[in-house]
Amino acid sequence: MTVATASTRAIGWYRTPLDRDTLRALNQRSDLKGLFQVGGHILLIALSATLAWHVQDRLYLLLPSLFLHGTVYVFLLNATHELSHNSVFKTKFFNTFFLRLFCFLGWRSYVMFWASHSAHHKYTLHQPDDLEVVLPKNFTLKEFLRITFFDPWTLYLTIRKTVMHSVGKLEGEWEDHLFPPRDAEQNRALRTWARLLLIGHAAIVGVSIYFGLWLLPLLTTFGVFYGGGLRFLCNQAQHSGLQDDVADFRLCTRTVILGPLTRFLYYHMNYHIEHHMYAAVPCYNLAKLHRLIQHDLPYCPHGLFETYKQIIATVKRQRVEPEYSFVPELPSHGIV
Repeated sequence: MTVATASTRAIGWYRTPLDRDTLRALNQRSDLKGLFQVGGHILLIALSATLAWHVQDRLYLLLPSLFLHGTVYVFLLNATHELSHNSVFKTKFFNTFFLRLFCFLGWRSYVMFWASHSAHHKYTLHQPDDLEVVLPKNFTLKEFLRITFFDPWTLYLTIRKTVMHSVGKLEGEWEDHLFPPRDAEQNRALRTWARLLLIGHAAIVGVSIYFGLWLLPLLTTFGVFYGGGLRFLCNQAQHSGLQDDVADFRLCTRTVILGPLTRFLYYHMNYHIEHHMYAAVPCYNLAKLHRLIQHDLPYCPHGLFETYKQIIATVKRQRVEPEYSFVPELPSHGIV
């Protein structure tokens, strides 16, 4: 597959109509609401880290404490997604500061991520212009268990990728497309951030070894490599089993109704149709957007159990019918 060398098409996406004043109100960013979202997440991470620190001499308590910490910590990657949209805080400095901080803690290149993710929004599941998500998405129980407990494979791939970027090496057609040689500034930014990641995390590990603080790297540098099962289930539900190459987010994206704690940790990305329809709406306003356009959406499964009954049935059928995808029933007034 050859990646498009330029923006070759404009997709006429269907969006549920909203009047201008309503959309303007939904798009309003708030430093207070942003601080509640980001600050609340930091507080949960601090609490889980404190718990693990206080029970570190009792393995039978430390292991479940670390699992809890990893479960909360890994959602920093979802925070970086929202902060990349510059929609969490009204004040640009706060968006930028927490984006850099959380990307550092999560071993994520905000330079690479936004280059890829902006294309994903513009060309969602339209290959070859969007290779961030490619359907069908296949995953196994073994993969889920590895991510849930400890994921050494992702740790290795992440460090390897960071080292490659730090010396200016790209890998694969998608990265080559996003960072052509002529874009010297972006390539330099990619290298610089990768070097900061390596130096910063090496410093954390080195200082921890010197002072005998063996638990510190587990709570920071390696925090995104264990306890990732809940986040995995949330993220995989976004597009799995659905259609590609369609101009309707209701057919290629899935909204799931989740409980308040999971929704909070997930930065409200369970409202994924809504997020793709109106990407400038801050995450904390997506529930309101959902209520306003619910009449125009397909049925939204409640909870991850119901969601994965649908996804697993689809994946099983795709094994014998590779061209099959789940097509949700749209409201008759909303068919385009």
